[in-house]
Amino acid sequence: MSRDISKEELTPFIKGDGLSGLAKALLLQQKSTWQQLKKGYDSLKGAEIKIFNFNGFQLKAQFNKERILSASAKVDKASIKNRKCFLCEKNLPLEQKGIKFNDNYLILANPFPIFNEHFTIASLKHQPQRIGSHFEEMLLLTKELGDSFVVFYNGPASGASAPDHLHFQAGNLGFLPLDYEKEKLLKKNIFPLKTIEESRIFYSKKYLRNFILLESNSFRQSVQLFNEIMEILSLINPHEDETMLNIIAYYRNDVWQVFLFPREKHRPDFYFLEEPERIIFSPAAVDFGGVCIFPREADFDRITKVLLTKAFAQVTITQSKYERLLNMLK
Repeated sequence: MSRDISKEELTPFIKGDGLSGLAKALLLQQKSTWQQLKKGYDSLKGAEIKIFNFNGFQLKAQFNKERILSASAKVDKASIKNRKCFLCEKNLPLEQKGIKFNDNYLILANPFPIFNEHFTIASLKHQPQRIGSHFEEMLLLTKELGDSFVVFYNGPASGASAPDHLHFQAGNLGFLPLDYEKEKLLKKNIFPLKTIEESRIFYSKKYLRNFILLESNSFRQSVQLFNEIMEILSLINPHEDETMLNIIAYYRNDVWQVFLFPREKHRPDFYFLEEPERIIFSPAAVDFGGVCIFPREADFDRITKVLLTKAFAQVTITQSKYERLLNMLK
């Protein structure tokens, strides 16, 4: 059963141009016809936010009870095998429809939103969550959505709640601190590593989350450099599925900006403690972008700057591996 929305259903809601205009129209249409989605966005209106200021950047904490399924998802192979894939077309809720992208993906409104406009872009083919050769498609998607959205990817062991089904996500620009912090970070937290023709590579320092920033107006070079980085990461930080990684991508002023966040582990130590010491915090791309999601109010109430610092120190790639990565990239 195809879930591609018809032109007649979408037309009354279209206000903008291009793929971003269609995505925004899809969200409005789905809110009017799909009660679960409307409930998710109604709940988001009451989401509480706390802001923690660091030296040159911010972290935000969001209390979002609708994200409990994602934050506590069992992603081991046995659990995955024993449940239906919720991103396959045949298993989507009856009311859920989407927009085809590039003949290979379906853009869907996310019923458990973090952003005011939150989408999941799911492969039409059931295949594992691996960025590999699909990075090219991520770049194309980022360009097509333009400067209204940020596109992100969670690796199969780095926050993806559907590690068995290839997908990306997108959210409205301006929500993540990373969206608007780059120029400020350039003064004390981001430094140039090397320049290759139309592309530049930067690295982070004293940002809690070690990252590589790839900036380029060349599609070919972006893919080439990404593959080089992935090859090195696979050597120094191997994992049985895919080197642990989150990706946040932008396309602004005809330039791709791709932030790569190598990971050391999936979840921080306090996630695995017994109650009441346990804190459910399962960092993925959104959290690495500066908005940390807490689905339980008690955890949100007691999270502190110190606890967030410890959590990111545990889940981001170790400093020794990070320095090896930088040396090999040079």
